Amino acid sequence: MSNDPRFFAFLKERIGLDVASVGEAIIERAVRQRSQAVQAQTADDYWQHLQSSHDEQQALIEAVIVPETWFFRYPESFATLARLAKARLAEINQMRALRILSLPCSTGEEPYSIAMALLDAGLAPHQFKVLGLDVSPLSVERARRGVYGKNSFRGGDLEFRERHFIEQADGYHLADRVREQVRLQVGNLLDPALLANEPSYDFVFCRNLLIYFDQPTQKQVFDVLKGLTHVDGVLFIGPAEGSLLGRHGMRSIGVPQSFAFSRQTEPVKPEPLFVPMPAPAPQRSSAPIPFTPRPFSAVSAPVVPIKSPQSDASDLLSQIATLANEGKSAEARAACERYLSNHPPAAQVFYWLGLLSDVAGSVLEAQGYYRKALYLEPQHSQALMHLAALLESQGDSAGARRLQARAARGERADSEFKR
Repeated sequence: MSNDPRFFAFLKERIGLDVASVGEAIIERAVRQRSQAVQAQTADDYWQHLQSSHDEQQALIEAVIVPETWFFRYPESFATLARLAKARLAEINQMRALRILSLPCSTGEEPYSIAMALLDAGLAPHQFKVLGLDVSPLSVERARRGVYGKNSFRGGDLEFRERHFIEQADGYHLADRVREQVRLQVGNLLDPALLANEPSYDFVFCRNLLIYFDQPTQKQVFDVLKGLTHVDGVLFIGPAEGSLLGRHGMRSIGVPQSFAFSRQTEPVKPEPLFVPMPAPAPQRSSAPIPFTPRPFSAVSAPVVPIKSPQSDASDLLSQIATLANEGKSAEARAACERYLSNHPPAAQVFYWLGLLSDVAGSVLEAQGYYRKALYLEPQHSQALMHLAALLESQGDSAGARRLQARAARGERADSEFKR
């Protein structure tokens, strides 16, 4: 049932998903799981069932879409929104409520973060309303429940949780005053009638979505987003998507780490490519790091617990991920250099250095780090995909496709290995 182009084409048509962006193995695994769930014996059996069942079509989409989000992801975006919202209210003389759109809203962390940020900034409930849209009914239903586990709270600053949530046995329950600011509904960004009769929005959040589309679909989606955003409005996108908007007549508002764009009348150079920092993935094989004990000291000293080099390396990798996810680029880079000074070279560290170079606009340096990561780990899927995205933004489509195909082969091999 693997590598059947019919299923790739179905997902491309329904949600715009470009198979190269996630790797064939991800889709193949979802098709296999759904086939087993409905007891289909062959690919043809499952395809026929898929065509005849709207519920199964949605179930396959749900199996492919794996929400990965948390509250106040990219904190500077929300701090920037609060400042811009106050200025926008002054511009319109507070004659109406601000309109804010979050799509895809996933399980609700983003639209609720928007509401919490504005309430904490001093806006009154009647001064803004948030609409959250997602193609997944299951995700929307979870968002409506407003109950979250610890995985939705990341980073060092969790004071907002004390203000806006009540801890109960089944998780953290969102306060009603926040929920009342957000309306949630199912919607597909590829639907030409999406919000057709709605007024435009002052602020639109659409983050980490465009990177999953091919270029024609990116253009189609961008046209929809531009139509939804007020002419004086601001569009917040994902860190990896700045160069895409730069090619379509948008410019950065100039606030570092906000990933916020407005319309422009003159073309500008594309924004530097940058992507969110993932937590370090466990390596398949991890040989012990050589360790030479220090000579015995002639002076006796109290015995204190000492971390092993392996433990220290793991802690430092986690620290790099945390710093990078919080937008602390300088600190994350320093942690990477500290790692390389005290431990053997690691592909994941060079990958992070590549990302940090991207956000600084050092394209050639970023390419060098990505290639170092691939030298150490030739099938490092993240380095392959992000180097491919970098080449694509520079016009090297052929080179980008080669790297995407290589990443897809690695995903497929990994899928087979795990069976």
